Amino acid sequence: MFLQRKYIAPKRMVAVLFAAMVMMISAVQAAVPGTGAEAACMIDVNTGKILYQVNPSKWVHPASTTKIVTLITALDQGRDKLDQPLQISWDAANTEPSSLGISPSDQISIREALKGMMVVSGNDAAVAVAETLGGSVYGYSVMMNNEAVKMGATHSHFVNPNGLTAAHHHTTAVDMARMAAYGLKNYPEFRSIVSMQSYDVKYLDGRTPKHVTTTNHFLTSGYAGANGVKTGFTNAAGECLVASATRNGHTLVVALFNDDNRWEDAPAILDYGFRRLQTGA
Repeated sequence: MFLQRKYIAPKRMVAVLFAAMVMMISAVQAAVPGTGAEAACMIDVNTGKILYQVNPSKWVHPASTTKIVTLITALDQGRDKLDQPLQISWDAANTEPSSLGISPSDQISIREALKGMMVVSGNDAAVAVAETLGGSVYGYSVMMNNEAVKMGATHSHFVNPNGLTAAHHHTTAVDMARMAAYGLKNYPEFRSIVSMQSYDVKYLDGRTPKHVTTTNHFLTSGYAGANGVKTGFTNAAGECLVASATRNGHTLVVALFNDDNRWEDAPAILDYGFRRLQTGA
């Protein structure tokens, strides 16, 4: 005795498949994470598609996420000078609050300063890089703004390289996500620097290197595929985070501004993005 397979008419088969697809999409949409961020945006680095957004075009204070642009500007417009000595002025050395701890007598390369600027959010290093490559903070900010336009960040404007609160220094969540994605996609050294959990600051005069450790808790949290990128905080900006991760060949980046729950929100939003990519929603 043979069991007969139940015949499903083609139209019914289509209906069943459509219903299953709707259920999958609904399940993903139902899991959209909330956030208390003033502004947020997540994009697919490879395609530029926006996968999550909250007030993505609202002007916000970028705090130290500004250094993403500072780094990209150096890698693009100063790429032939990165191994040259850093010029450290008194003003640069005394830029606070976060600091790499450099002084005018220190002999390090521009490249080492860029690492310190990102790993420990050294405001002193950022100003020294700007003065060395741009001739002044103002000169370098002009370079940064030109770079921002090139990256498609049309609603951002920068007046310093470190993100300390200043008039006319602002960005948007979508702009910062795009600029971080641009760096991740186009500059291997950007990807390397923003993923550093620690490094030894090497001195050109042979002094004993100084070991420093990242301030980016997202990078050290154990999140699967984490690429790091940059934290930020000022009283005006609140707690900020631009975070990236790669899974199954997909790289996502999320920008969160004024978010008291950034360490939990970033993983939840990235998880949501990877689920969307998996289901095609």
